[in-house]
Amino acid sequence: MSVDSASVVLELQDVSLNFKSSKSTFDHGVHHILDKVSFKLHQGETLGIVGRNGVGKTTILRVMAGILAPTSGKVITQAGQVASLLSIGVGFQPNLSGRDNALLSAMLQGSPKSKAKSYLEEIKEFSELGDSFEEPVKTYSAGMKARLGFTTALMSHVDILLVDEVLSVGDAQFRAKAETAMQERIGSDQTVVLVSHNNRQIQSLCDRAIWLERGTIASEGETKRVLEDYKDHINNLSKEKAASPALKS
Repeated sequence: MSVDSASVVLELQDVSLNFKSSKSTFDHGVHHILDKVSFKLHQGETLGIVGRNGVGKTTILRVMAGILAPTSGKVITQAGQVASLLSIGVGFQPNLSGRDNALLSAMLQGSPKSKAKSYLEEIKEFSELGDSFEEPVKTYSAGMKARLGFTTALMSHVDILLVDEVLSVGDAQFRAKAETAMQERIGSDQTVVLVSHNNRQIQSLCDRAIWLERGTIASEGETKRVLEDYKDHINNLSKEKAASPALKS
């Protein structure tokens, strides 16, 4: 996809996020989750983020959504743009029904109440929750919460959709349906940031990718190349582990 500076809808400038820890393994008791991360997100693109567990993928989505404030650096969002984090159960009120949570989520994502109400039956049908749509979310399984969250965000038409592993949750039939719906949305002007351990999804859905390693960007650019860089790194780690005398004994 061709992009230019005028199409930038969100930018991270030298964003770092740290917290103090009592563990001696961290640098002087400070855990560096993100370390001077900078990149631009363009209107209508789908950006994939890959990396091992614990490298800062979910954290960076929360920073982009405004849920976490960086220790240093800036997060610049274009005026009028709303970023919504789609993660399992994020923002749900456990004592409210699926219907009420869907209504609140749609309104928080910028839809007027009348418009949000118009989405509800479509959300109920697509999420396949049936009668559970009227039951409290605290009774839901993780998969049910994922279906509700994904469908609400999908139907509410947010400006920037931040997706955290949700396409990998649930039964195979719903995963296939969710991925098809996401492909249709991506084919429009939806701006998406997708975190996934499923490299096939990243390859098929994303225009561009970022590989995070130890809170920094190890590789950024064309999706296939970034995934190859990441795969090579994982293979090298596996070889080092297999060759380690300490691990063999």
